[in-house]
Amino acid sequence: MVQTVITTFETSPGQCADLLDELQAAYAEFISRQPGFVSARLHVNDAQTRIANHSQWQRREDFQAMLRSEEMRARNRRIGALCRSFEPVLYDVAASYGG
Repeated sequence: MVQTVITTFETSPGQCADLLDELQAAYAEFISRQPGFVSARLHVNDAQTRIANHSQWQRREDFQAMLRSEEMRARNRRIGALCRSFEPVLYDVAASYGG
């Protein structure tokens, strides 16, 4: 069973697009190429004040190793400057329906 990580970013409508660009670049250029990465989805609310990131990893340790890398630490500093807060929370999949 995969490890799921859900991260919620609190931002403002004026910074939402910039934050989304930064997150998309992080996935395209770095995160998706890391060992254990399975998939990710980015969701934006209608008010453009929250971005939810749903990612899946083969193992918890894979996600943690990616977070500890120098590359991701630098990216997280840039991401942090574009939002009020963000918090990754690790979950185990209890049930799944559909695609």
